[in-house]
Order: sequence, then C-alpha cells, then structure tokens
Amino acid sequence: MRVIVTGAARGIGRAAALKYLSLGHEVHGIDLQPSGIDAPLYVHHVADVRGREALPDIEGAAILFNNAGVQQGEGDIETNLVGAINVTEKYIEGNDALRSILFNASASSISGQEFPYYTASKAGLVGYMRNVAIRLAPRGVTCNAISLGGVLTESNDPVMRDPALWQAIMDVTPMKKWTTLDEVCEWVAFLTLVNRSMSGENLLIDNGEMKLNPTFVWPGEN
Repeated sequence: MRVIVTGAARGIGRAAALKYLSLGHEVHGIDLQPSGIDAPLYVHHVADVRGREALPDIEGAAILFNNAGVQQGEGDIETNLVGAINVTEKYIEGNDALRSILFNASASSISGQEFPYYTASKAGLVGYMRNVAIRLAPRGVTCNAISLGGVLTESNDPVMRDPALWQAIMDVTPMKKWTTLDEVCEWVAFLTLVNRSMSGENLLIDNGEMKLNPTFVWPGEN
C-alpha cells in the first residue's frame, strides 16, 4: 500500500516511515527537512504543511499518518492543526484507495497540562479527527488519533538528560517508564493496517501519567 507520513525527517515520523517500509509498503515522507532514509520504496518531499498549495501531488494513498508537529508558541496552531487539515483535505479528495487516517495528538489534548498554544493545537486536532471520521465512515475509512505522553525521542532531551527532572517525571509516572519509538510504531501500524472497526477514537498512551497522576514536568514549568 502507499503510505504518507508527515514530519518524516526525524523522531516518530522517521521511525513510522521505517516501520511501514519494513512491512513492504511504499512510503512518501513530507517534511521541511531533508530525509536520512535511503530505501527503494521511500520517496521524500520537502514541503511545508502550513500551505496546502505547497504539498506534493501523491495519488492513491491508502494510509495517511498526520505526524508533523512543533512546540514553538503561537506557530503551533498553524503547523499542528492547520497543517494537518491541509494535508488531510488534500489527500482524501477523490481518493478511492484511502483506507485509514491517523493523527498524532498528545496527552495534553486530554489533560490540558502543557504549553498553551501546543495544547490548543492538539485538542483542536482531536476535534478535527472526529469530524473527518464522521465524513469518511460511509466509505469504510478508519480515522483515529494517538495521544502520547512521554516518548524517548531527542526532542525530549531537556528533561531526559536532566537527572532531577527525569526523577521528578518518574515519581509521577505510575509505570515508571516512557514509551519507546518501537512501541509507538506498533500502535501506528496496528491502528492503520490491522484495525478496520474502530474510528473516531483518541487513544491515550502515556504509561498512566495523565489519567492516574496528572502532572507536567518541564524546565521552568514547575
């Protein structure tokens, strides 16, 4: 199947692209940055999701993983929410091959405990996901979101590399760990490749932190 992954240059997006490739799928990555993936079935597009007119023409995508996101303040809404709308509306239009859409939201979309614009962008993403799920359900297309808590990626280095902050996080995380990229990719693959009956859901995957003991730890936020 043909898969589109946004924010594919690093982190969760890159890991997801590699997961789909390992399963034999053709992957089109979209990112502002160049890619480090060199594989026969991988095509990388340098493009900005904030402008629909800048997005590449990719026909017949069966799976769309809206992963691109930033934490930069006011620009979060333009990239995380408007960007996902731009990508989704472009690639669902006239696409009879479409099978599944997945949005990378955030545990903050449920708890509200993070940076203001980021939290608003992710909460809006969940609302938009449900709008898309309703529209595409008659076509048999599943549409869901994952709301991740802490994930072991380089973007979280400010707390992962600070022993005091990391201990504070573990103190309030019931399962005493963060999610690995491999585990995230298993969720992504299952929800888009295996799942055919669940749609309109926002799955909280956070080792129990937000639901069982809601606390947000970050430099300067405590």
